[in-house]
Formats: sequence, C-alpha cells, structure tokens
Amino acid sequence: MLVLRSIAFAFAFYAVTAAFTIIGSPLLFAPRSYAMAGLRVHARCCLWLLRVVVGTKLEVRGLDNIPKGAALVASKHQSTWETFALIPLLSDPAMVMKAELGWIPFYGWFARKFGHIFVARERGPSALRRLIADAKARASDNRQIVIFPEGTRQSPGSPPAYKPGVVALYEGLALPCVPVALNSGTFWPRRSFTRYPGTIVVEFLTPIPSALDRHTFRELLQTRIETASAKLLNEALSADNEVRTETLKERQANK
Repeated sequence: MLVLRSIAFAFAFYAVTAAFTIIGSPLLFAPRSYAMAGLRVHARCCLWLLRVVVGTKLEVRGLDNIPKGAALVASKHQSTWETFALIPLLSDPAMVMKAELGWIPFYGWFARKFGHIFVARERGPSALRRLIADAKARASDNRQIVIFPEGTRQSPGSPPAYKPGVVALYEGLALPCVPVALNSGTFWPRRSFTRYPGTIVVEFLTPIPSALDRHTFRELLQTRIETASAKLLNEALSADNEVRTETLKERQANK
C-alpha cells in the first residue's frame, strides 16, 4: 500500500504542478502579487494531496517568531518538500536558489516572476556580492529572504555542511535571522520515490538579532537549527515504526 500511495501521490503532484504551470501561464504577464497568490495555492494543494493520498500531515510551530516585514529566514534542507511548503507560511518570501534553475523553461520563468534570488556559486566572491545586492532589493520591499544554508538537501541525521552564503547575507542585510528546523526528510526522503505517512513538523525558532560577529552568528545558527532538527527527527522516529526503520537504515548508509 505504501508503494501504491507513493505512486499515486507522485502522479497527482506532477499533474497538478503541470496544470498550474499551463493554466497559470498568463500570470507571467500579471503583477507579481497575482503570481505569488497562485504559488501559494499550488503549495496548499500539494500539501492537501500529500495528506489525503499518503497520510502525511503538517504541524507548524513558532509562527509568532517570524518578524513582521523583512527578515532573513535560514531553513534546514532535507527534502524537496520545503521548497514549496514554506511558501504559504511566510507573507512574501524570496527564495535563494541555484542560478541554473532559472534557465529551466516555465519553472525558471516563474521563479524570476516571483522575484526569487539566483546565485551562481561557481563565481565565488562576485556571486556573494550579487546575492547581497539582490537580497537587499527584495528586503526593501519588506520580503523575507529564504535561504537553505547547506545549499543542498541533507539526509536526516547527516553532519551539517553550512555554506558561507548565509553569513554573507546576515552581514549584508543587517536583519534578524529566523532559524527554521524541520523533519521533512524523514517522510519525503531525498533520492527516494517513497513517501511516508506521519507528521512533518516545521519549527520557526527564536530570531537571532542582527549585528553579531560572523563567527558567533554562524555557531549560533548551526547549533539552533541542528539541535532542534535532531529533536524533531527523534520525535518522528519514536512515533512511527515504518518511518523509523527506513530512516535508521538511511542514516547508517550515510555514515
């Protein structure tokens, strides 16, 4: 049944995404706020499908920790799930993403329409300067700048690998940073077709104030995210036998 539910969800997820892309094409020429509204509807629809088809629910904690207006939001990255599921939880997010994604037909066109931020990491210091400049422009419109500090998905329980981009943004924006912990990779694993029932928890943690030195900020950010995400992982594993078995196997394989 788990395999059948995963297949059914995959079909529905991609069908809905394709339908939104085609039907929503006129939004490429509409105001950005209209396109963002469509993006939120798409995310909520996919979350509903995940709950109904697979049995994977969502619990959000700490929404009151999100400042009003512009802020830096630094999230743990375990799955494709958070690339869409975080969108409706924030008032006007601008996601930091790899530059090559911007050249994908429709996906990249819409990402540019949404005002997301592209970073060409291979360009080194010049990429960071461009990242900061683009982020400042979005923040001036009271948007939340969302970055995944590790740059790519990491399996639950894997050693953290935080990149310098989040520190550069923190220093350049001079805004509070909201760390985000989650356990999405336990139920939507990377490099796996299987989706598991249970409850994905997203937790917005206490904001880190601006103007800390870079070393203090980096250590505080990593400690808060990793500690809270480890707790959420253990919470998920203690609640579900099926998920626990598969996740422990994956964690062992990554050692």
